[in-house]
Amino acid sequence: MSLLSKRTSKRVAKDRLKLVLIHDRANCSPELLEMIKTDIINVISKYMDIDEDGLDIKMGNTKSEISDGIVPALYANIPIKKMKKKA
Repeated sequence: MSLLSKRTSKRVAKDRLKLVLIHDRANCSPELLEMIKTDIINVISKYMDIDEDGLDIKMGNTKSEISDGIVPALYANIPIKKMKKKA
């Protein structure tokens, strides 16, 4: 195993652990997050061409604007290639 493979494996394992912890805290299964991601792609793709390979959708936590508590948050980074012409 090369040094590059070890770094990649370590990073993948770290990212997976982060996802598991976030999903557990937000009470959102990986399957539900994947369904949300698919729905977002379908809706946005009606209006613009996006780079699905660069798409990054995550669950996290943020401070609530209504109360002083912490609430789950959905973060989406969606690279846009171009806007589609109106039909």
